Amino acid sequence: IVLLDVPGSMEGNLPLLRAAAEQLFTRLGPNDLARVGTFGREVTISPTFTRDPNELRRALPTVIAPDAPTPLWRALDEAMNGFGDDGEGRPVILVLSDGKDSGPIGFRQKYVSQAEVIDRAQRSDVMVYGIGMRSRRARPSGPIGPGELQAALMADLPDPGLALVAEQSGGGYTEIRPNQDLAEAFARVVDELHSQYLIGFAPPRRDGKVHDIEVRILSQRGLKPRARKNYVAPKERP
Repeated sequence: IVLLDVPGSMEGNLPLLRAAAEQLFTRLGPNDLARVGTFGREVTISPTFTRDPNELRRALPTVIAPDAPTPLWRALDEAMNGFGDDGEGRPVILVLSDGKDSGPIGFRQKYVSQAEVIDRAQRSDVMVYGIGMRSRRARPSGPIGPGELQAALMADLPDPGLALVAEQSGGGYTEIRPNQDLAEAFARVVDELHSQYLIGFAPPRRDGKVHDIEVRILSQRGLKPRARKNYVAPKERP
């Protein structure tokens, strides 16, 4: 699921976002299926998995509401609902965001914390890849004070918790600087997913509890494995 942040701060990034997503769709392989999700005022995910670039392109946003928030953790939680329970394939969420989680808007919206997202991703075997970028919000035309400038610069930074969610789920995180190519960042994630492999082992204790995992690379220095940090052991039936 390609999950795109569309708050008001992303208004200036919309053409860049659409172009990069369209390039990502062309890199899908014959065994890849995707859905497109957006989160701002609402969290919306396209209805079915497909590899048809035209169908995916139609799910991309065309406008962004200038006052839309960033319900980051709720969006990730709802995206995990999109995989279903059939166990087919490898569930991955690629999320692009430029802001900090805004929390629920109103009493009727579900509150989801960063810790809940991490726990659910680990228990559901969902890998999260995060791409953070700076906002391109329209700047005020008049003069602003030093405190207001610092606050504006901090508001333009992506949520630091997204990197932790990605790491704990076994995925990866990249932060895009203004002179870097978003399409290239998307392409690196797709290429990495196409080159991953699975390591399995039998858990020593079948107790239904969470256990830590540490994966090390001994043959070559300077390499860092992408691997989840823990697993839930199956529980022995009485």
